[in-house]
Amino acid sequence: MTETTKPYRSVLYIPGSKDRALDKARTLAADAIIFDLEDAVAADEKANARETLAAALAAGGYGARAKIVRVNGLDTDWGADDVAMAAKAKPDAILLPKVGSAADLDAVAELAPGIDLWAMIETPAGILHAEEIAAHPRLKGMVMGTNDLAKELNCRFRADRLPLITSLLIALLAARAHGVTCVDGVYNAFKDEDGLRAECEQGRDMGFDGKTLIHPAQLAIANAAFAPSEDEVDLARRQIEAFETAEADGQGVAVLDGRIVENLHVATARATLARAAAIAALELAQ
Repeated sequence: MTETTKPYRSVLYIPGSKDRALDKARTLAADAIIFDLEDAVAADEKANARETLAAALAAGGYGARAKIVRVNGLDTDWGADDVAMAAKAKPDAILLPKVGSAADLDAVAELAPGIDLWAMIETPAGILHAEEIAAHPRLKGMVMGTNDLAKELNCRFRADRLPLITSLLIALLAARAHGVTCVDGVYNAFKDEDGLRAECEQGRDMGFDGKTLIHPAQLAIANAAFAPSEDEVDLARRQIEAFETAEADGQGVAVLDGRIVENLHVATARATLARAAAIAALELAQ
């Protein structure tokens, strides 16, 4: 499984301060876990949370799930110590909050050599500098912080997320231009399954790789929404077969179900099958 095919359908926030949540995360059907030392931890618990998380990561048991540590910013009293802990623990990635430029990533890169970086895109500066952030040589992922972004924009929450669409697409364009994973923001009403499903489907249709989640109850819906369906897998296989048959007959295009199948469709079909295979492998390894 390569980084480009690794599934990030469900990226679950877990407070770094809670032993019970850290233990439960070892059994959850999440593609990735964000171990949070920032928003989920009160100021007077930051140091204890850092030690608690360090012990949990040392104990292991998280299987094939991607392990991402969200640190506090380096402009806080806790950020440098958080990064130092993560550099020693060696998770799959360090997630930096409120990234406004590539320079923000440079500072963390120096403190944690050899560890992939992810960036929270949750400020107007982050959106306006999304391309340079995505181009950073150590960056592997971008996470949309839609709650903070809405606050900074002073926009209203709507079911269709119209006020945020421009920002979401700018970040997604930057990520795709540089081959970086990009996951959608959280859905706050964790008991609203229909609303979550609709927002997951919107994010999937826009092109996001998955969705950040705030509660384990949201995992099944996100995993289903961001995985290729049986019909999509079947169509991908038939497109490849039809095109290969056409090529063998000296043709440059094929026709399947009344639609043209060209090279670009075959590339998308192969990516769909690779994604389905990667998801199956991850689920088997959990």
